[in-house]
Amino acid sequence: MTLAAPPRRLVLASNNPGKLAELQAMLAPLAVELVTQGSLGIPEAAEPHRTFVENALAKARHAAAASGLPALADDAGLCVAAFGGRPGVDTAHYCTQFGYPKSDANNVRALLEAMQGVQDRRAAMVSTLVALRDPDDPEPLIATGRVEGLITEAPVGEGGFGFDPVMYIPALGGTFAELPPEVKNTHSHRGRAAAAMLALLRQHWWPAP
Repeated sequence: MTLAAPPRRLVLASNNPGKLAELQAMLAPLAVELVTQGSLGIPEAAEPHRTFVENALAKARHAAAASGLPALADDAGLCVAAFGGRPGVDTAHYCTQFGYPKSDANNVRALLEAMQGVQDRRAAMVSTLVALRDPDDPEPLIATGRVEGLITEAPVGEGGFGFDPVMYIPALGGTFAELPPEVKNTHSHRGRAAAAMLALLRQHWWPAP
């Protein structure tokens, strides 16, 4: 009789349902169960740093310490060429600097208003994933994904979340919000980071027998 392997559980250092759904699907080949930190009563970590990787590390350490589980954290954002790479790590709260309440719709509204008359519409979506076995893990797994596109003049599409309706990807012929989930998950910044993380997890944590 073969005993079933214990479940591979990771605490996700986020309460974002969009991130949870995307990452759970992307890590499905490893049969990993992602558990949000909020479901375990863990508050969000402070994110005082100015780079994606530093904030992802801080969030993963916080979640691992509070849960006793290995942790996975994602820090992602929009980097607009005309704004010197900003909003970057401030992406989630971008609209608040313009006096709007925090929401995806207000972030999109604030960005389009800020880009009125701006000819250079180039932008990149960047995702950095960090996985830790415990909060003192000296060898975190770090994976980064990046996808380049153009900021549209108005929102297009009903899918996705965040800035997906205004992030047009020329190579795919549409915004992220227009793409079927399986196409977006394959080609998005988070999809590319997750694919790289999947390979790292297989190599370092859960090698195939």
